[in-house]
Amino acid sequence: MIEIRNLWKQYDDQVVLERLNLRIAEGEFCSMVGASGCGKSTFLRLLLGQERPTRGEILLDGEPLPPEPDPHRGVVFQRYSVFAHLTVLRNVMLGLELPHARFTGRLFGARRRLARDEAVAMLARVGLADSLDKYPHQLSGGMQQRLALAQALVMKPRVLLLDEPFGALDPGIRRDMHDLLTGLWREAKLTVFMVTHDLKEGFTLGSRVLVFDKVRIDPQAPQAYGARITYDIPLERNGMREPQAPTAIPPLLAVPA
Repeated sequence: MIEIRNLWKQYDDQVVLERLNLRIAEGEFCSMVGASGCGKSTFLRLLLGQERPTRGEILLDGEPLPPEPDPHRGVVFQRYSVFAHLTVLRNVMLGLELPHARFTGRLFGARRRLARDEAVAMLARVGLADSLDKYPHQLSGGMQQRLALAQALVMKPRVLLLDEPFGALDPGIRRDMHDLLTGLWREAKLTVFMVTHDLKEGFTLGSRVLVFDKVRIDPQAPQAYGARITYDIPLERNGMREPQAPTAIPPLLAVPA
């Protein structure tokens, strides 16, 4: 589904990523781990289309990835990307209405009822059926992140991009969100890329773990070399992609948070 060919990303004289080559099948859940500053979030922005590669290319179904974000790619950030002045329901409906009513941001008649029904169904799926008329500030952190997931998924994306989506949540709420995300991934057959600093989270949720690290370091020119994918670890059981946590994490993968 997605192919990365000799991908480089550089800002002026700072090389962030170098020589990335990768193939991702549809339906894989790729956890991306590594030390801070190793280009994981940059790679996510390249997949989203917010940034362009310095060299190399990203292919989707054999064609160059569209240069701007589109409905095929949903994204959820660590900071809740919701509209504070809109209700929970309107936050989710907006994504369905804007493509058809860019100036008013609102549909009417049967089309609006259909959009509302889709939004209500998605909010029920993420456990917010009783919060339709609330505003984001009235929700807990976990509920706001559920709302952000609903915003992304209501557009029926093929690829879901997650940048530390649960980093600010308490451990108990994180476990609930893990269960929710796993269920949504299997149900919608999404292809997921998730950046996380939590190795246990990466191995628990992912069907594949990608470890980013710098393999070349020049003390005289610390920005001259970028990060690569140093480990590509499939997590498979009986030939099926099933998320599972390892009994022990290999010492070489114990990258700092």
